[in-house]
Amino acid sequence: MLATLERVELLEQAEQLAKMVLESEIAEQYQICLYKLQSNRESQRKIKRFVSLKELYDEVQRFGKYHPDYKKVMTQIRESKREMDLDPLVAEFKLAENDLQDLLDAISIIVGGAVSEHIKVPTGNQFFETNSNHRSGCGGGGSCGCG
Repeated sequence: MLATLERVELLEQAEQLAKMVLESEIAEQYQICLYKLQSNRESQRKIKRFVSLKELYDEVQRFGKYHPDYKKVMTQIRESKREMDLDPLVAEFKLAENDLQDLLDAISIIVGGAVSEHIKVPTGNQFFETNSNHRSGCGGGGSCGCG
């Protein structure tokens, strides 16, 4: 019965933590940016164009440079991606998304570290990870000595 009570308490605390994250300024900013992005016709046009070209790109990639439309598709996808990435609402959303991901990564590191300093916690891009004690995992193939 004790294990059941502990699990219930852990679940309740996890729900409280999730609620705190959802009510945070970072999550609120993410929701605002998402709404603005989804509501803007021009931004959505750029995204839809990129997605449709991405499907064509995937088809061309099957044959590589031997596909008759290879150069044309590669140029179009780069131009479309650049246009989409330079859209102010897309850029604002990506920043908000990264901020939320950083918050979730920090929480994961804290929770994992509370269990054991040896727990590897998958986070965002580990090439830019500043945590020197490697609690967040390591992409170095064991060369750092943490594995």
